[in-house]
Amino acid sequence: MNNSPILLSFSEEFQTDRLIIRAPRWGDGILVNEAIQESLNEFRPWLRIARNIPSVEESEAHVRKARLNFLERIDLVLHLFDKDTGNFIGSSGLHRLDWSIRKFEIGYWIRTSRTKEGLATEAVKGIVTFAINDLLANRIEIRSNSRNERSNRVAERSGFTLEGTLRNMKLDESGNLADINVFSKVRGIEY
Repeated sequence: MNNSPILLSFSEEFQTDRLIIRAPRWGDGILVNEAIQESLNEFRPWLRIARNIPSVEESEAHVRKARLNFLERIDLVLHLFDKDTGNFIGSSGLHRLDWSIRKFEIGYWIRTSRTKEGLATEAVKGIVTFAINDLLANRIEIRSNSRNERSNRVAERSGFTLEGTLRNMKLDESGNLADINVFSKVRGIEY
């Protein structure tokens, strides 16, 4: 097995039934910015990106950094697009990478106008398949605030096992102590 992640070759784009899932590209910043602007109220309790309203330039800078991180295999942000319309619907990816044991954490958000369609679950399932088949994942985690019912349901619907709850693990976006649920899929058990 290759010891240097930067030498790994794998696809930057794949599809599910309704989604095109791909690495960030220069110019995606305006699409990300529009989705964040639309979804601020829904995102604020859970996501750091909604603390301050970003400018289009800040969103583009974030996308460009995400692109570079993807190429360096440091963090694998993946943008989600509607297969039929080509519209940007959200972001996901594999984070907190540990290449030595092939452990990854999935994060996800869907713009407000496209929630409640099962797209987050579809994206997570597609990314799990990608992580297993292309990255040879041994462990995949989803961590979510225990009060974030939607995120917890995505993990459950995607076949993840709740391993436990880390109590008073971090401060939430309101500055209160938050419990974090840890869900996982492990090679040899769930796949």
